[in-house]
Amino acid sequence: MLSRMAEPPANRTRQPDPPAARRSLPPAGGDQLNAAIAGKLDEVAALLDEQGANPFRVRAYRRGANALRRLGEPASHILDAEGLDGLERLPGIGITLARTIRDIVRFGYSPMLARMRGDLDPLRLLGTVPGIGKRLAGRLHDELGLDTLEDLEAAAGDGRLETLAGFGPKRLAGIRAVLAQRLGRVRRPRSEERPPSVAELLDVDREYREKAAADRLPRIAPKRFNPDGQRWLPVLHTARGARHYTALFSNTERAHRLGTTRDWVVIYGDGDRTGGQWTVVTAPVGPQAGRRVVRGREAECERLYGR
Repeated sequence: MLSRMAEPPANRTRQPDPPAARRSLPPAGGDQLNAAIAGKLDEVAALLDEQGANPFRVRAYRRGANALRRLGEPASHILDAEGLDGLERLPGIGITLARTIRDIVRFGYSPMLARMRGDLDPLRLLGTVPGIGKRLAGRLHDELGLDTLEDLEAAAGDGRLETLAGFGPKRLAGIRAVLAQRLGRVRRPRSEERPPSVAELLDVDREYREKAAADRLPRIAPKRFNPDGQRWLPVLHTARGARHYTALFSNTERAHRLGTTRDWVVIYGDGDRTGGQWTVVTAPVGPQAGRRVVRGREAECERLYGR
């Protein structure tokens, strides 16, 4: 793989501006694409540093950016030919950076970067999938709690999409095919796909809420539902073993409508092979009423609490 690394040639002429669908990325045809992706990785590193993340993560993204600038072929070619495994085998690129590069290559957009900037828009992201317009994206977000393409893929596989009117076999098959291509899916052994325990997620939730209440966290100004541009949203970067997490209060339309923007905590997993996203809430009713639970994993929380 080292043969792929090369010093970028000098005096490259500027390529034409990219089409709107790929936004800030230049055409996939050489070192300009890699340089554009590297610039986004540098921005991730800068935001991680500013938001108090582990210095190891900051250095990892900077190393990844430098590795991309020295790459002798477009990262998109490697992703097309070898999937995530091909990106992960590059010097300086692990699975977490490979996923970030995949997102940027596939649709010129990194949910992780948008999250740290405060401009994550799940409706826009879900709406990039053919067959899902703005209205349907809103239903997926509000009724099923989907925020990312990974969420959509999981819902397409576990039967949740079939509960919504309009999702017949043909549309489901099309969505699965699009997601498999966009996400560069490489299936891994089940032993590597185990999610974190609810005890671990609840501990991250506890750390976030305690530090937010004590005003010990940096704040960002989300672009959605924030007309005055206030820096009100605390952000936590933390780790449990090999897993790195980012936690924020939910800033979705549903959370604002229900008045739960200071209760619902969204936790994003990073740094292991699964990644993931979980929402922790205070259970309003039922046997766990008043307790913190991981949405969708209430039965595990009930066993944890011993009831």
